[in-house]
Amino acid sequence: FARHVESEIDRGAFIDRGEAQRTTLGELIDRYLVEVTPLKKSARQDANRMTYLKKYFGAISPAALRSADIAAYRDARLKAGRSGATVVKEINSISHLLDVAIKDWGLGLYANPAKMVRRPRVARGRERRLMPGEEAKLCAACENSRAAMLTNVVRFAIETAMRMGEILSLEWRYVDLTQRVATLPDTKTGGARQVPLSSAAISAI
Repeated sequence: FARHVESEIDRGAFIDRGEAQRTTLGELIDRYLVEVTPLKKSARQDANRMTYLKKYFGAISPAALRSADIAAYRDARLKAGRSGATVVKEINSISHLLDVAIKDWGLGLYANPAKMVRRPRVARGRERRLMPGEEAKLCAACENSRAAMLTNVVRFAIETAMRMGEILSLEWRYVDLTQRVATLPDTKTGGARQVPLSSAAISAI
């Protein structure tokens, strides 16, 4: 072992794995939640995902984490009924955590084991539209909800096809009732876009 380490040092390929052995994934996740998660647009969802991953992987050291461990987690989550898309996001979160730890925090790992794990198949996106009569049934169900504005939110969503987060964060300063348009300054794709407002959409808000 000593000769192997000396050889790595001579070749400039030596990586000190001591910290990776002493640190737990739970500690890395705690740091990630403070330094990385708040910078994301989907910070709340990311925090929930990382907190769940901490419960499963938190006690393991990064040096001991194997791709087989992550694959076993994948299979268990799929067996429990989680969607392929959800599991892919969780594996990608582990992978990004390890990438940040290796590249930014100097954690001594030769490779990121999450990158060697096969991702499950993701179902195609939904393309279904409401059939005749379904909108009335949907809105009637919303009226029975404890959320006072739910009916108008749903009607606005149907008219504009805006995402939930875009609707809930929309402010009056971005709504032009004269031009009948709503401006979304910061969308999921990173740019701004304008959404035309129908009479029904204006009535809803």
